[in-house]
Amino acid sequence: MTDESVGTVYVAQGGDWDDIVRAQADKGDEMIVINMGPQHPSTHGVLRLILEMDGETVVSLRPGIGFLHTGIEKNMEYRTFAQGSTFVTRMDYVAPIFNEVAYCLAVEKLLDMEVPQRANELRVLFMELNRIASHLVAVGTGGMEIGALTMMTIGFREREMILDFFEAVCGTRMNHAYVRPGGVSIDLPDDGLPRLKGVIDWLHKHLWEYGAFCNENPIFKGRMQKVASLDLTQCMVFGASGPVLRAAGYPWDLRKSQPYCGYETYDFDVITWDTADAYGRFRVRLAEMYESLKIVEQCYDRLAASQGQPVMVEDPKFAWPAQMTVGPDGQGNSFEHIKTIMGQSMEALIHHFKTVTEGFRVPAGQAYAAIESPKGELGCHVVSDGGTRPYRVHMRDPGFNHLQAAPAMCEGSMISDVVVAVASLDPVLGGVDR
Repeated sequence: MTDESVGTVYVAQGGDWDDIVRAQADKGDEMIVINMGPQHPSTHGVLRLILEMDGETVVSLRPGIGFLHTGIEKNMEYRTFAQGSTFVTRMDYVAPIFNEVAYCLAVEKLLDMEVPQRANELRVLFMELNRIASHLVAVGTGGMEIGALTMMTIGFREREMILDFFEAVCGTRMNHAYVRPGGVSIDLPDDGLPRLKGVIDWLHKHLWEYGAFCNENPIFKGRMQKVASLDLTQCMVFGASGPVLRAAGYPWDLRKSQPYCGYETYDFDVITWDTADAYGRFRVRLAEMYESLKIVEQCYDRLAASQGQPVMVEDPKFAWPAQMTVGPDGQGNSFEHIKTIMGQSMEALIHHFKTVTEGFRVPAGQAYAAIESPKGELGCHVVSDGGTRPYRVHMRDPGFNHLQAAPAMCEGSMISDVVVAVASLDPVLGGVDR
């Protein structure tokens, strides 16, 4: 048995890593096996990286996932299709709106349903604001982990502005369950557009600071350039997408190549870079925030023009009365509508009760919907047996694919570069483990 094969042989025989370390010590082997995580701050959740080291050089890396597994996909089989939004939003909790949209698009495919135009405008608005917020977390925490602490403090400052807007619209800062099959749960409040204008102005005022801090900073570039490289061929092998793929020069963005929610009607550019390293991914995310802000401004104009239009399909099988009926101010009023139902029609009350508790039926079949999340291609596969609950729901989270590429990015590098590599992938373990 060679020194290099000792780990493989022990694993094949059912041994644990303590056995490997003891065996290496007995042989006088200078290779050591260490754990980064599962509680290391750079792992963006609960992730274990098993590193085999020769001094400070990474000889092999094995990601260990599953510590944050919540059984969301399985639990959805016991909930109605409408309740599914409240589950999927908790997967990638940094970009929850994207989970909801992917799931609802798949359900709407099975229903052969077209949602109202204003609902699509609100979906696009929330997704692009959430994309900016997610990228702010990526560049902020990525900067913090290499000593650029100010990147995190200002990144979370801008993110707070966006989360405050989300809270004003739907009542929660995260895990919104805002996007529902057939539309969205509620329209903008009376002061929604002025609030949105304030967010747009704030982002225009402050987004430039990130580039000013880092783009030409020699220390930042020294830690990021030619680190965690993953060229285009490797990206294809590992199924990489999003900023990881576009940093390798390939302009693949589902908003352009496979449009959904009306993205084909918006003006924006697909950002690419040509270095295929951690620095390129940083620059792609930085530029994408400006493109997202461009889309948000277009949403502002469209929402101002479509005030009073429905935000949910006008079908009592799918929508609650307050979602279907829109008042002069563009809002439904749940309490008033329930009072009307209770006071005037027993049949309507029974129907409302069944709609809420039993849910609506979805024709038997299966559908897959894919969207461009901040991390890459996020897909949702929904299977229906014709009932009111999904037979199966499976999410394709980009972080799961990207972590498979971590060994190719890190082996042969220094241990300090592992932190940069994981940060540049921007995995969120809630989405990876589900």
